[in-house]
Amino acid sequence: MLQAGQTAPVFSLPDADMESFDFSSLRGKRSAVLFFYPKDGSPICTQEAIDFSDHEEEFNRLGCVILGVSRDDCLLHADFRDKNGLSIRLLSDVEGKVCRKYGVSQYREKDGHRKLVVTRSTFVVDKGGIIRHALYGVSSKGHAAEVFQLVKQLNGHGGNGPCKSRKTP
Repeated sequence: MLQAGQTAPVFSLPDADMESFDFSSLRGKRSAVLFFYPKDGSPICTQEAIDFSDHEEEFNRLGCVILGVSRDDCLLHADFRDKNGLSIRLLSDVEGKVCRKYGVSQYREKDGHRKLVVTRSTFVVDKGGIIRHALYGVSSKGHAAEVFQLVKQLNGHGGNGPCKSRKTP
């Protein structure tokens, strides 16, 4: 698992419009909220994405971009975005490489089969590319508001705010 204070792994992934997004392009320009979620369309994931999307303007005013990542493909992302009126950028990590880099993938057994799943997790990354908050196994209820407060705190401290890592059972 990644910890606060570490450099955020860089990556390039396609978004819902099949346009490549290079995470390193934010370095020195904007902070980022990178939230990983299990699946487009599930009730909990839908609510989490809507909550982040509803507050995107507030994050933008603080110089922060919101990026959602799941293992769903670009077409599923586009349908999910359009069906729910989402404005945030959704990135497709079909092969799970970025999920592994961020330590959000884990195997779970169901009906005698091992399946690789994404643990709902969020990272707040400052303009310098440093992880300031690493939140693993988060609950979606109120999560966008909690993360907004962390970004606000980070912004208020000139990018060198307090660091926090947390794993929720």
